[in-house]
Amino acid sequence: MHEVVHARGHEHVSAAHTSTFEVTSDDWLTPAGDCILAVDADRVPADFDDAFVDACQDPAATVTATLTATTDDGTTVTDTITGRGHPELSFENERSHVGRTSEYVDNRTVCVGADAAAADIDRALVDALAGGADLRLELTVGSEGKHTT
Repeated sequence: MHEVVHARGHEHVSAAHTSTFEVTSDDWLTPAGDCILAVDADRVPADFDDAFVDACQDPAATVTATLTATTDDGTTVTDTITGRGHPELSFENERSHVGRTSEYVDNRTVCVGADAAAADIDRALVDALAGGADLRLELTVGSEGKHTT
């Protein structure tokens, strides 16, 4: 099962945060938002299908975030972050998607125990986003390392 979100980069994308990454529906970003990878997301967690949410609430679930930036000249850069599900994931937020390396959960959290944060993302992808590239965030959930479609 998967959900896809489209957003765009912003000149203030720095991807320096060491424990989270975020994609927001806000259409602006300040330099302080060092976990934010993209703005103006076309979907938020509250838009996701109930079956997807249920699957993510399984603590054995693997949640994979595939980040693909496409620049105006058609260049693409992709990076992948893998985390886990958690029984308290609610997907109720109407603003932001946040992946976390920790076990902390709030209504913005889309995965916990992630193997990377904003600071770990491929710098070519970060540079593309800082240049305003379009972002495709695909969240895929599966159990025991096996993704479902």
